[in-house]
Amino acid sequence: MKRIVRLSILLVAVSLALSSCKTDTSNMRKKITGKAGEMVVVLPKNYWNGSVGKAFREVMAQSQLGLPQDEPIFDLIDVPPEAFKEIFKTTRNIVRINISSEIDTSRVVYKKDVWAWPQAVVIISAKSPEDFQQLFKMNSDRIVAYMLKAERNRLQRNYRKYYAKAVKAKILKKFNINIDVPPGFVVTNDSTKNFAWIRYETPDISQGILVYTYPYKSDSTFTQNYLLDLQDSILKADVPGPRDGSYMMTERKLPPVFNVFKYKNNYAAGLRGLWRVNGDFMGGPYINLSVLDASKNRIVTLYGFVYAPKSDKRNYIRQVEAMMYTMTFPDQKANDKVNTQINMGN
Repeated sequence: MKRIVRLSILLVAVSLALSSCKTDTSNMRKKITGKAGEMVVVLPKNYWNGSVGKAFREVMAQSQLGLPQDEPIFDLIDVPPEAFKEIFKTTRNIVRINISSEIDTSRVVYKKDVWAWPQAVVIISAKSPEDFQQLFKMNSDRIVAYMLKAERNRLQRNYRKYYAKAVKAKILKKFNINIDVPPGFVVTNDSTKNFAWIRYETPDISQGILVYTYPYKSDSTFTQNYLLDLQDSILKADVPGPRDGSYMMTERKLPPVFNVFKYKNNYAAGLRGLWRVNGDFMGGPYINLSVLDASKNRIVTLYGFVYAPKSDKRNYIRQVEAMMYTMTFPDQKANDKVNTQINMGN
């Protein structure tokens, strides 16, 4: 769990921390291939089947926390160097591992769009398997964060280009925030002043984002218990289940992942865990993003969830998460001014 919390923090900051990434624009017209979450690992078979491959899989194929069943954070496809041809070079996520005594300096290099666009590539160079183990241990969290950030950026690029205009206009008018969701999403349950439900329904899956706001009263707002208790009060009041008297609630038996961070220069907190329906057998993963809107002295919370009883849920919840993280305040400059004054006061 500590690793996942670190990854959550790194994921927020990685776009700045990795500003030295290089981009090759000569292949910008080639589009990436493969499914969301797939990663090609270029490594000789003897290393893949040995300690190097084991160490890599333990991190890059670890279970995604906050799901009701085991799903890896990445689907790994191992490819030996001699087979790394054009069919694999356009894959969205690629990690090349070079191990040789002739390597002068062991290092990890982050690149973008080397063979296709929008592509994330990591090159790990080590002098020996033992050297790789040490190097990978030091950099594994950042590698994961870099790849997860790339996955989110691809989704958000599409959402910002093709979005549900009616939803964006309605949420902007009601809450004074911008959020981009794909066509097919609609706004429902918005009769309450400070609540709305953005949802997409098919016979097989349900994806939803609850939007609610409330006054900021003290720093205790950004504590795990406060956010969970408020979350449950909103769910009980506004998200009924399929049976009379049933309602959505947080699954408390599994401790959530909680972290505090800066969201686009605003103070924020995040939760990740499982929900269930009291009085029924429905359940699934959720993500909570709560952001301080300093100029209006309020908290804006986006609560995203997925219900997909017949399917894997990792990619569905990542889609919802990417939508949530498009959220911006139209008057962010006013927030920046208040935040600056607060920081100067400290």
